[in-house]
Amino acid sequence: MKTPDLFENKTNSYAPLAEKMRPKKLSDLVGQKHLLGKGMPLRTIIEKGKVSSIILWGPPGSGKTSIAQLVATYTKSHFEQFSAVSAGVSDIRRIIKEADERLKFNSRRTILFLDEIHRFNKAQQDAFLPYVENGTIILIGATTENPSFEINAPLISRSRIFVLNPLEEKDIKMLVSRASDKYPRLKIDKNAVDYLAKSANGDARNALNALEMAISLIGNSKVIDLKTIESAVQQKAIYYDKKGDSHYNVISAFIKSMRGNNPDAALHYLSRMIKAGEDPVFIARRMVIFSSEDVGNAQPTAVVLATSTMQAVHLVGMPEAGILLSQCATYLATAPKSRASYNGLIAAMSDIDENELEPVPIELRNATTNLMKDLGYGKNYKWTDDKKFQEKIEFMPQKLKGKKYYFSPKKD
Repeated sequence: MKTPDLFENKTNSYAPLAEKMRPKKLSDLVGQKHLLGKGMPLRTIIEKGKVSSIILWGPPGSGKTSIAQLVATYTKSHFEQFSAVSAGVSDIRRIIKEADERLKFNSRRTILFLDEIHRFNKAQQDAFLPYVENGTIILIGATTENPSFEINAPLISRSRIFVLNPLEEKDIKMLVSRASDKYPRLKIDKNAVDYLAKSANGDARNALNALEMAISLIGNSKVIDLKTIESAVQQKAIYYDKKGDSHYNVISAFIKSMRGNNPDAALHYLSRMIKAGEDPVFIARRMVIFSSEDVGNAQPTAVVLATSTMQAVHLVGMPEAGILLSQCATYLATAPKSRASYNGLIAAMSDIDENELEPVPIELRNATTNLMKDLGYGKNYKWTDDKKFQEKIEFMPQKLKGKKYYFSPKKD
């Protein structure tokens, strides 16, 4: 469906509060001072009207749509908006055709705002390239996921990427204050505003939706107290994209917290993953790897517990699997650490890559035929506990004689 032109300035009385609160000018936009503060890059581009295609990367409710609309307003461009979730090829063709005609006959540029651009596959993204290059459209893509993973390199190279941050609590409070001004007789307790700002988790849309819900809950009352806001919020929304940046950052912090012997931080990041709906088997699998890579022979039972945890998580399922994950995570975080086996493997692999591979010493070869025995395969090798006998055999190829890869963990 065609998006109404911003310059028609029509107001939908049935629109959600978050939509009604969209800023009409740059000074109305809260947050993102690193991009939109005086003299900052994005603001400078917008004010000068020299806008090329851009990618806005940031968490939900950080202002991506509002910024795109402001770009259109300040550059006096036609604004087209659609979501990659619902858009099809026919929509793209129509928009491109109309944009081309608008540019030719009215000399007016078209801002094409594509929300959730990461939902388009590589071929669909490539379809925009010629029209971005020849100036038919100015593409503004919005994504919550790392563009490095989800957006075509050719499209990235033709766009500027701006990273948006979650809104700060003071920003959310400012938005709530502005929104409450639309209801002159409405009073919101300070504790309610503080709770709303915290529970919004940096998401302006969440905060305004919760405020709108609270207004509907109080009926004829004109006071929103903490209890009402708690009912409206229900549960904090956690931004966590499972394929992109958030996913990798949180699991990285989880692993590094266990490596740093910090069970409390490990539980924090584990809780974030669980709350966000991360696959519990994925978490358990990472702990199995960690148990060998980082704990290793300093406490060999760690890999046994981690493997058992992974199997149990698979059998039990959530939410109870969270208990198993927390037990294993705290065990691994407090266990002694040794990367001797892992480091030894990496060093040995490196030598194989960099050096010529020599024949296996003849004493260690497997004599499965008479010919091999005649050639001396396995000669003089006998299984024995006699250390002196073992010292007579060179287990390494000649050029690696005396080479050490594994250094046993020190015992306390």
